Amino acid sequence: MVNYLQSNRLRNKAVPGDGKVNKNITIADIAEQLGISKTTVSRAISGKGRISEATRQRVKAYMEENNYKPNVIAQGLAKSKTYNIGVVMPSDYGIEDMSYFQNCLVGLQEMASLYGYDIILTVCNNNDLGQLERIVSNSKVDGVILMRTLIEDEAVKMLLEQEFPFVVIGLSGYNNVIQIEHNHFEGCKELTSMLLMKNLKRIAVIGGSKAHMVTSSRINGYKAAYKELNIKIPQGLVYLDQDNSIMVERAVDNIFMHGADCIICMDDAICSVVLNKLRREHIEVPADIKIASFFDSMLLNHNVPAITSLSFDVREIGRTACKTLIDMLDGIKVKEINYLGYKVELKESTR
Repeated sequence: MVNYLQSNRLRNKAVPGDGKVNKNITIADIAEQLGISKTTVSRAISGKGRISEATRQRVKAYMEENNYKPNVIAQGLAKSKTYNIGVVMPSDYGIEDMSYFQNCLVGLQEMASLYGYDIILTVCNNNDLGQLERIVSNSKVDGVILMRTLIEDEAVKMLLEQEFPFVVIGLSGYNNVIQIEHNHFEGCKELTSMLLMKNLKRIAVIGGSKAHMVTSSRINGYKAAYKELNIKIPQGLVYLDQDNSIMVERAVDNIFMHGADCIICMDDAICSVVLNKLRREHIEVPADIKIASFFDSMLLNHNVPAITSLSFDVREIGRTACKTLIDMLDGIKVKEINYLGYKVELKESTR
């Protein structure tokens, strides 16, 4: 049976061909009836954006059959959309970061294409936001995705001030920012805890820039594991801001001086430098020292022994960030922080 509210709604809808304008049908209704997205309906109405002529005609025929006239304001909004998403890469990335950013971009592009959006890629650093400011001020994009977050983040500040729709990949220290993040804190905490429970008490850490939010999340997870097991972190085993191979190799020398039995590398580029140094000095893994790394990338795929790692689906974070931004642009409520999963892959290097 049709309930009272449904009955009223049906009575209020115009009968196809009766000449009356149907004020109750929305873009969402059309999308549901035709099995397409609201974005596709908007494109058909506005005449802008890439959709097939067959789909455009289906929407047009449905509108005519149901005497649908688009709301003037909604139509104006539809026409103002660019169906472009700005994606901001940091300018300080190195060749070792390319695997991460490439996979993330593939995920972004997959989702953008599915919803009829195109990607405009720009590169910025924290002291020069010129390219980002131009695409925003010139209305070249409908929203922005930042691929890296900083503790003092000028891009986030600028986008918040302009009230421009955006999503960040990573955690942000700012309020009212939509964040998509693999749970680096919990992941590093779990990995460290598992190693500690293997009776490896002197676990060293080598990481990158402390200005990056992800570094903060990871080191806090490492510290939380020690605290939860009521073990004091040994002196001389934590090395952050290790931004080049020379610094990483010096950190390894210091770590051996302090009697470490395991090294956690906060990214696979650092791990590659560590492994090369150990090979040159004929130090065997895992016999002489255990090694673990983030994030199970191609850099370590063929290493012997296989490296214990904290593994993330990088394409997934790109897809999720893009879908979240598109939902925001469609007026759908989204979570402020969306944590994605991880896997601890225990392999030969910590046995």
